[in-house]
Amino acid sequence: MSYEVTATRRRPQQFGDLVGQEFVAETLKNSIKSGKIAHAYLFSGPRGCGKTSTARILAKALNCQNGPTDQPCGTCSNCQEITKGTSLDVIEIDGASNTSVENIRQIKDEVLFPPSNSKYKIYIIDEVHMLSTSAFNALLKTIEEPPPYVIFIFATTELQKVPATIKSRCQQFNFRLVAVDKVKQCLADAAAELGIQADDEALFWIARESTGSMRDAYTLFDQVVAFSDGHITYEKIRDKLGLVGIDRLNTVFESCAQNRTADVIGLLDEFLQAGVSIEQLISNSADYLRSLLLIKSGVKKESLLGNSAERYSNVVLGAWNTVQIERALSLFLQLYRDIRYSLSPRYELELAFSRLCWLGSYVSNAEVKKAIDAAQGLLMGSGGVSAPVSTPSAQPSQTAQPQPAQPSASQPVPQQTQPVQSNQSTPPGMNPIPAGMPRLSMLDELIAKEQAGISDDDTGSPDGGGDIGDNSNPFLNGGPLPPEQSVAAPMAESAHPAELDERLKLHIPQENVTDDGQVVPTVDIPSSATGYSENPDAEEGDDGWSNMDAPPDDDYYPVEADFSEQAEQYENSASDSGMSSAPVQLQDTFVTASGQTISIAQLRGQITANLAVTDGFAASNVEKTGMWAVRDDTVNTTVETAYDLSLIEKKKDVIAAELSNACGRPMKFNVTLKEAKSQENAAPVEIPLQVNILVNAFKGTIVAGRM
Repeated sequence: MSYEVTATRRRPQQFGDLVGQEFVAETLKNSIKSGKIAHAYLFSGPRGCGKTSTARILAKALNCQNGPTDQPCGTCSNCQEITKGTSLDVIEIDGASNTSVENIRQIKDEVLFPPSNSKYKIYIIDEVHMLSTSAFNALLKTIEEPPPYVIFIFATTELQKVPATIKSRCQQFNFRLVAVDKVKQCLADAAAELGIQADDEALFWIARESTGSMRDAYTLFDQVVAFSDGHITYEKIRDKLGLVGIDRLNTVFESCAQNRTADVIGLLDEFLQAGVSIEQLISNSADYLRSLLLIKSGVKKESLLGNSAERYSNVVLGAWNTVQIERALSLFLQLYRDIRYSLSPRYELELAFSRLCWLGSYVSNAEVKKAIDAAQGLLMGSGGVSAPVSTPSAQPSQTAQPQPAQPSASQPVPQQTQPVQSNQSTPPGMNPIPAGMPRLSMLDELIAKEQAGISDDDTGSPDGGGDIGDNSNPFLNGGPLPPEQSVAAPMAESAHPAELDERLKLHIPQENVTDDGQVVPTVDIPSSATGYSENPDAEEGDDGWSNMDAPPDDDYYPVEADFSEQAEQYENSASDSGMSSAPVQLQDTFVTASGQTISIAQLRGQITANLAVTDGFAASNVEKTGMWAVRDDTVNTTVETAYDLSLIEKKKDVIAAELSNACGRPMKFNVTLKEAKSQENAAPVEIPLQVNILVNAFKGTIVAGRM
């Protein structure tokens, strides 16, 4: 007798022989017992799971000389002919080779004739999804109303390609993949039939490689039997088929976990020189990492792992956490997709294993978020607000101390005592910022204040501290409000600011007046002789040059005649800001330490320029101040908002020191909050038509200026 492959030799001959398809077997058996036999069946499922075998068993059960019966004898002539494929009444058709309408017409002609020596004429069409649309349409009427002696059995691996009109005329049975345990048991039975000894680890590997297909499992089993010499072992499979193996994978991944990149590259070279393909190495590595992930999740089932859990390296399991193993597995899955388009698959493989060497430093997004939340708690704790943290048991006396009364701004704070607040997150004298995190000088200052028991109210600022509002949170004040919030209220409740930015003014002469009293402005932009537009904001007319020419050679310092006019402006400004409650003598010029006479505005510019080099924050704060008025050895000025006042108070000493250096004598710097004028009796101002057009065109709002 000629050799017969295992898949053919062990093909199921009874419904009870079907492996992993208990639902299909029981349903068909009950249908035959009750006599409720359908005229069309549709079997769908993955390859090698028993669709064609089930169709033949059903055909034998219906045409058996003892039937119809759910237990065909297998010995009568009809059963023997169906098993060998020589029955005239059971026609097997390959749908991939007979896809045209002509083949279907032939079937329609044949069904008119009854079976020759059986009860039913059965058509088994394999891979029915390969039929053309016209062939399906030609078969519809025959499937819907066939003769009583005709039964159709369709088999397909791609159910989605079968038209719905065909599905609705058939009883559908979905075949499933076979479990690894059942495949292993079938392989063990096959090895026992052949008298071959097989290790469980080797059979588990074959069962996993078959991915639930019995035909694939038997085919791979025959290949392994051919080179095993009567004893199937995993080592023989690994060496002959070019596998890596669990022991080799443990070695290379332990080197990765211990950050030994040179050893990893050397091991990869050994594997490739031994005949292991790059695709196989990537596949085995992905399986290994999947098993590690399952073990980390508490899965110990050997059929899922492919090996016992004790065979996997404890070094790797201890070095990497679940998130890092997930990252490694996704890295290899992506690597398998990328190597087909890579310049060198080996380079891609070495790069992936090199990345695994620093996998211990990988931080996931969730861990980053936790670190940020912890850092926020530390920063908030530096300002005196934090979640309660248990104090170490080594310092019980600190937690037992009562909280002393908060000292007022006028009382000095004793330096020898260190009061402990009830919500203090770290003991006094300890730095709450962990090692390795960036340090901020502002936080150091806050920590020092907290450890000394000094609150922000003790800083002596006019508004009660360095922060606006609740001073327990150093990050509470986020800056000024948006323009639509910060300007809308002053525009409605108070007068326009007296000091306006000259660059934002619109110099539009209002000459035309309509009959109803509406002013229609006329825009007149003069041009110079060279064709460039003149500067409409210039008080003395066009200066004779444009941005395309070099600027004129003007003196930087104004002439002495302008000093009196500037002094008058400063006096008016001082009177508007409330600084002229007593008759004082204001200076309009100033003599610097170098003996140079400059105006107050030039002094302000010089101080701003010097601070821009040494302290940018102080220079920015100086630019926010209004006009300066010098009286004796004090420079008086104002700011618009309380927030700007709190910022400049922190830099007052730096600004005063720079003033003293520039003037050659001790100087003081006094800043107050500018009071807004009431506009209750102010007459409503009508906005010109041109301004409304500009606002509507640019989708903007008027935020400053008087019309």
